[in-house]
Order: sequence, then C-alpha cells, then structure tokens
Amino acid sequence: MGTESSTASVEISEPLLHDSDDKIKAVDSDSDDRIPEWKDQITIRGLVVSAVLGSLFCIITHKLNLTVGIIPSLNVAAGLLGFFFVKSWTGLLGNLGFSVAPFTRQENTVIQTCVVACYGLAFSGGFGSYLIAMDERTYNLIGSDYPGNRAEDVINPSLWWMSGFMFVVSFLGIFCLVPLRKVMVLDYKLTYPSGTATAMLINSFHTKSGAELAGKQVHALGKYLSISLIWSCFKWFFSGVGDSCGFDNFPSFGLTLFKNTFYFDFSPTYVGCGLICPHIVNCSVLLGAILSWGFLWPLISQYSGVWYPADLGSNDFKGLYGYKVFIAIALILGDGLYNLIKIIAVTLKEISNKSNKQSNLPVVKEALGDESSEVALEQKKRDAIFLKDRIPTWVAGAGYLGLVVISTATMPIIFPPLKWYLVLCSYILAPALAFCNSYGTGLTDWSLASTYGKIGLFIIASLVGSDGGVIAGLAACGVMMSIVSTAADLMQDFKTGYLTMSSAKSMFISQLVGTAMGCVIAPLTFWLFWSAFDIGSPDGPYKAPYAVIFREMAILGIEGFSELPKHCLAMCVGFFVAAVAINLLRDVTPTKISQFIPIPMAMAVPFYIGAYFAIDMFVGTVILFVWERVNRKDAEDYAGAVASGLICGDGIWTIPSAILSIFKVNPPICMYFGPSSR
Repeated sequence: MGTESSTASVEISEPLLHDSDDKIKAVDSDSDDRIPEWKDQITIRGLVVSAVLGSLFCIITHKLNLTVGIIPSLNVAAGLLGFFFVKSWTGLLGNLGFSVAPFTRQENTVIQTCVVACYGLAFSGGFGSYLIAMDERTYNLIGSDYPGNRAEDVINPSLWWMSGFMFVVSFLGIFCLVPLRKVMVLDYKLTYPSGTATAMLINSFHTKSGAELAGKQVHALGKYLSISLIWSCFKWFFSGVGDSCGFDNFPSFGLTLFKNTFYFDFSPTYVGCGLICPHIVNCSVLLGAILSWGFLWPLISQYSGVWYPADLGSNDFKGLYGYKVFIAIALILGDGLYNLIKIIAVTLKEISNKSNKQSNLPVVKEALGDESSEVALEQKKRDAIFLKDRIPTWVAGAGYLGLVVISTATMPIIFPPLKWYLVLCSYILAPALAFCNSYGTGLTDWSLASTYGKIGLFIIASLVGSDGGVIAGLAACGVMMSIVSTAADLMQDFKTGYLTMSSAKSMFISQLVGTAMGCVIAPLTFWLFWSAFDIGSPDGPYKAPYAVIFREMAILGIEGFSELPKHCLAMCVGFFVAAVAINLLRDVTPTKISQFIPIPMAMAVPFYIGAYFAIDMFVGTVILFVWERVNRKDAEDYAGAVASGLICGDGIWTIPSAILSIFKVNPPICMYFGPSSR
C-alpha cells in the first residue's frame, strides 16, 4: 500500500478477461492481417500521444504520491485515451482526404508501454519518498535536535541533479533481464495478470464489437473528466488562503469528528481511487483510519505528560507524532517483509518444480481445448513473432555493464556519502533481486519494489553509519527501487506484446523511449508542484507522508530504537507481529473467509496521514458496490472509465492551479466552518 503494491491487480476485471470464445475472437479476428515490422509499430504520432499522456499521468501520480501515497493502476485510462487520440486523429485526416496508416493493436501496445514506462518513473523516482526525504523541509520537520538527523544530511531538490539521477539509474532494470524474456514468458508461462488484462483490452479495441464498447468507455471517461475538472475549479474559488478553508475542510460528520480527520473532502481523485481499488483495499484503509484516529491516537493522547512531554508541538517526534509515524512503519515493514519472504519461497518452489509436469504455475488459457489445431497454429504464430526480432544478449550485457560503469562513477558525485564500491555491490546484487521481483509479479501481480528499496536503505545506512548514512541509505533505496521496478514493468510489457502479437524489439525500444521521456517529464512535472505548493507541510494538502517515513527509516538504520517515545517500541513490535499474523491468516484460510480479512499495508496508510481520504475511497467503493448490484455488466464495463475520468479531471486542474499559485493569484473566498458563538 502507499506504493505500487497498493492496487497491483485492480485492472483484472470481467470486461477485460472475456470468456474463452471471446478471447479467441479477440486474437483471431485479424490474425490474417499482416503483422507490421517492428519499425512500423513505433510511429511519430504514437510517440507524441505517449508524451502527452505520460505528462498527464506523471502529474496525477505526483499528486497522489504527495498527498496520500496510494497510486492505483492507470492502465485502463492509458489504453483508452491512447486508442481515442490516435483513432480520432486518423479518422479526422481520413475525412479530410489524407492517406494515413491504419492504427494497429501493435501501435496501441507501443503507446501503452511508453506511457506506463514514463509515469512509472514518477513513482519509482522517489519524488514522494526517498528523494524528497533528503530535503531541508523534511529535516526541519523531524527536528534539528533529533538524534541522527544531521544538517549535513540534506540535499534539496534541483531539476538538474534529479534528472541526472533518473538517467543513470532508470535504464539498468530494462537491460538486466532482457535475456530471460523467453524463459519468463514462454517457458515458465507466467501470467502477469495486469499485462494479460492490458493485452485483452487492446485486442478488444481492434475488433468491431470491442471498438464500439471502447467508444462508449471513452465517452464515459470524457464525461466524468469534464465533471471532475469543473468541480475542482469550482472548489478552488472557496479554498481561500491557508489550509483551513474550502470543501477540502468540510466537517461532514460534525466538528468533533472533523478534529480527528473524519470528514468527506469532496475529492474526485480519492473517490475515483475507491472505484478502481478492490473493495478489500478500501475497507482496509477505512478500518485502519477507525483503529488509529478513532481509538488509538485519542487513547495515547490521554497519557500526554506521562508517556511524553505535554508541551510538545503536534509534529514533534518525541510526542504523539512519533507514535503515528513509527507504528505506520511497523505495519508497512511487517506486511512488506512477509510478502517478500512468501514470494521468494513460492518462486524457489516453482523453479525447483519446473521439471515436474504437475507444475502449479498459473497459465493463461487461450482456448477451450488443446485439440484445436487452429488454436495451436495461433499459439505457434505468437511464439514465432515473439522470438522473431531478437535482442542480442551482448546488447543487453554491454548495455548493463556500460550503465553500471557510468552510474558507479556518477552516483558518488550526486550523493557523496554513497561510495562507489557500495554502488557497485548494489548493481552486482540487483539482477538477482530484479529476477525475484519480476517472477513474483508474474505469479501474483504484486510488485515489491518499495520493499526491496527499504531493505537496501537499512543495509546501506547501517554500513555507512552516522557520517552520511541517511543520504547514502536513501540513495541506495532509489537504486534498488528503480532497477527492480523497471525490470518487472518490462516483463509485464513483454507479456502484453506477446498476447497482442507485437514485436519484442518494439516493446524493448518503446520501454527505452518511455523511460527516457519519464527521465525528463517526471522531474519537470514534480518541479511544477515543488514551485507552486508547500510540499511537506504536515498541515497542508501536500503532506508528502512517505518523505518523513523514509528519512526516519534511514535514521533508525543508524541510531536504532533508543529515542522512541515511551512504550512506542513495544507497540511497534506488536503491530509488526500483527501484520505478519494477519497476512498468514489471509494465506491459510479459505478464500471465502480470507477475502474479508484486511490488508495490513492498506491499514497503515491512514495511521499517519489521517482518515479523510479513507472516507472518500469508501464512498467510491460503496458507489461501485451498489452499481454492481443494480447492473453488474455496466459496472464491469464502465467503472474503470468513470474512475479514470474523475482522477484525470482533478489531475488536469492541478496544472492551472499550480500556475495560479506560482503567480500568487489566491482564491477569492475562504469558506470556513467553526462552532457557532453562544
């Protein structure tokens, strides 16, 4: 949660995974059409659309990262909008009498790959976590007198060094696993559920019935995007100056609950997230909010003056604020480490059983019966296309080694405490970790990139020690996260390309191009937020919650637990054990029971941030639940499009809002709520 794992499999839904007959039709309907050469699959129009959509989704990802840290998958929106833009463009030029190349599913797949690679860097680049944890604002928030929090361990954001950092670390994950694409996709037949769902979505667009549904979905997305954009603009006029005005501070359930952050803030983004995320995720977030802000924090606050000094500020780590942050960290680490160990165990077990015909690996079934010679021919055609345009092993090896040399020389210049030999050791271990994460993602659709990053953070911070360990640990976290995240994304793309009969070479190049776009667009769009808003303020909308958490993790790796508030360590141990136990319970109980057991990672997010966004997401899940009961088919077909529209509209408004803020144009009205005078 709070990471890419929050909603890793939310795109798997019935409208994307059709019945077997539909799947065959989606693949076979144009199987006689000529498959374009890999060069023809990458087009100028496709790259332009990818850059536009990549910019939009980077803005949305930054906004979510800097507010609550929950980032749902935007694959449906990327697929729909990519299809809509290119189809509209070709249709317009065709009507004007121009000759245009047809829009193929292979080109659609390239656009999808570029967009996902681009906005993926807005997350794995650490703009809401490890990079911003290095800045002066986070240092001041923790406190200059806090043990281990040194003024020397501060590097403020700069467009140039952030872009340079992106370029030297973001491409390594693409090169390190390229030689294993055949093993992962054809030999192991890993499912990669999100990649499979994306392929089925794209295949459906390029059939007659699928194109008709896609048109209706685009209409729904556009309608709710407009509603969300207009509503966000309307809200701005009442938001005044400061952090206590407007609909974002509407005491929906009364002023008493409002003080404990229980209120509905009318955010289209969070309601949209609730529509996309599985019900269990939304309910887990709400349960975490009730447990923490409804019971735990009010209970601990009663011991103010006994467990911690009563005169501390609301953001002092020696007081209640420390309990909030460290208990959230305990839950996140408990959940992350459990799932890491589980997926590594499953990976080793399946690899050892590979020679056994009873292998339990989930296989994508694309036909009703193995005896169908037509389907067998289709399978062979896919295999041949996937293996046709080979990416030489020497290219992957030389690319990885060259990037390792450049990065090993460059990283100590950007982050002096991170010595070259520590960078080199990270890159020696990285391919093995990238394989584990990619294999685990293929099995479970759950990427644990942030967990690998946190492990690297603790190890490097403790090795370097108090003299620069914070910066070194945070930078090492970025190296690990970038490599394992992009490697898993690449294998997802290969799976999508395999099922859409796209060239592996075009997938590889589009991933490189999308990553290059992200290295420029992600820092630029982040700089828009950094310049316009008060990023990191605990009382503002852009709290950057994971900045504090990641810096505290680095300090913990150096200083240990000696400075925690009274009884905080015991509580942390209890919540860590509870997270492991709840995950174990989810795995050992039958599905009909485990589907109602909460997810600890999701519960942890509101512990530190507040309950307001949990209310919004729960509203989204209630809307979806009722919609499914009234008309399940419509809900399956349009919920993703409606949610994407709500998220995108609110995200688009961020641009004019930021520009107005930069030019010091303030909202004209402050709508404020307080107790009536007596």
